[in-house]
Amino acid sequence: ADVMASSERLRHAWGVHSVTVVETKPGFVELRMTGHDVLRRVRMPRNAAPHDLVVPVALREDGTAFERDYRKAPMALTLGANHSGKSMYQRNLIKGLAQLPVALVGIDCKRGVEQSAFAPRLSALVTTPDDAASLLAVLVAEMEDRFDLLSRHGVSDVWELPEHLRPVPVVVLVDEVAELFLISAKKDEERRERIVTALIRLAQMARAVGIYLEICGQRFGSELGKGATMLRAQLTGRVVHRVNDKQTAEMGLADVAPDAVPAAGLIPMDRPGTAVAVDSTGGWSKIRTPQTSRAEVVAACREFAHLVPDFPALEPFRPLVPTGAPAAGPSLVKPRPVTD
Repeated sequence: ADVMASSERLRHAWGVHSVTVVETKPGFVELRMTGHDVLRRVRMPRNAAPHDLVVPVALREDGTAFERDYRKAPMALTLGANHSGKSMYQRNLIKGLAQLPVALVGIDCKRGVEQSAFAPRLSALVTTPDDAASLLAVLVAEMEDRFDLLSRHGVSDVWELPEHLRPVPVVVLVDEVAELFLISAKKDEERRERIVTALIRLAQMARAVGIYLEICGQRFGSELGKGATMLRAQLTGRVVHRVNDKQTAEMGLADVAPDAVPAAGLIPMDRPGTAVAVDSTGGWSKIRTPQTSRAEVVAACREFAHLVPDFPALEPFRPLVPTGAPAAGPSLVKPRPVTD
């Protein structure tokens, strides 16, 4: 902590762009000095490639790759204002996940404008809160079935199972979480309660059975109502892009890494994709996502469409593949809600 507090003085003393402090083992720290602003023009390291459940999605200010590791941080929250670059972050994440043997589940209540183009690689996609409630109920049932599987084999984690018995990992991508919390009429309260309860149960327990949450939004605090702060507390991975107010930065960072809050408030508007990333250890770093077009992500989803796993429970929510895209796996059907 003393060395980190001195890093700004060291930066000026040595005449470098930044000094990053990393603890390597008790009694030893590593100082990484960067001579220029590597985030001005992002170039990912050549050896950065998706593997296991690790996806390189951005570049740190010390020149190393920022990786989204689902084994270390199974649940994550990404915040940011409009045009801050959080959609770019999500695109890079989906592009990397598309290359891995996982089931991708999309929840995009903006009528699918963000995620519908990625349909060839999605195992499920819902675009309304009603369908989201049904899909989350299916995921909770899947989680309970997987716990029964663990119990039968006397293990506590899905990765302890033999490979031929291990169920496929599932990554749930929620594009705008506020749409799941907000209601416009009293009759929607029951649906909201089901959605929030399901999300909290998944966030609390699903890590052990290989189900992971990737939640994205502009704000995520107590103003969303009952259950919001309880869900946020379970999301250990945090990435905060440029925000419109200090309170939003505090929502994402203050409970994990208070020192990172001022850094998030200083991200300029002309640097989209720049963010502050923290983890459960309290460490944080400034990152920037490389420019990735929507067409590149769509091409990756089509190229790796054959990796869509056979997942009968999600079949009712399988999205239609856009015209011209190759179909993969079982025949695709139009999304429809599942009755309780």
